[in-house]
Amino acid sequence: MTQAELLDRLPSILRADVLEARELICGQAVARIGRSAVPDALAVLRDHPDTRFEMLSDLTVVDYLGRVPRFEVVYVLYSLAQRHRLRVKVAVPEEDAIVPTVSSVWKAAGWAEREAWDMYGVRFAGHPDLRRILMYPEFEGHPLRKDYPVARRQPLIAERDPLARPRSARESAA
Repeated sequence: MTQAELLDRLPSILRADVLEARELICGQAVARIGRSAVPDALAVLRDHPDTRFEMLSDLTVVDYLGRVPRFEVVYVLYSLAQRHRLRVKVAVPEEDAIVPTVSSVWKAAGWAEREAWDMYGVRFAGHPDLRRILMYPEFEGHPLRKDYPVARRQPLIAERDPLARPRSARESAA
């Protein structure tokens, strides 16, 4: 199935109210869906015999500072059986930067969602373990946002030997 054929099939695979727009960018199919439809639509794309997107290749966030909505969560899906790709984009406003988790659809999404939250501040509702993954727990802000002050000083924390004094679950959740 070509990328153009995949785009033609998407409206019949997904409900018409879920699929907002479709386009071909640099030869790759791109679908835009609403936030509330994310888990259900992605599960359909994974399970439908014509798509079979069993692999979540990537999950990231794009920050369009000054645009409304400001953020876009991008899911890059791949079908090993069908050998086709699909980018699914979800618009997320800055004032309500929450998207439903897809960690129940693909286990690999758990780590990627934690990274997206840590770096951009987009929360994933229903995520089983949403905490910082790249920055230390006391870090303030989200460093990949375009308005993050690069010269900002972070709070000093005491040095800790992780072997002698591992972080407790309570400290990790903070």
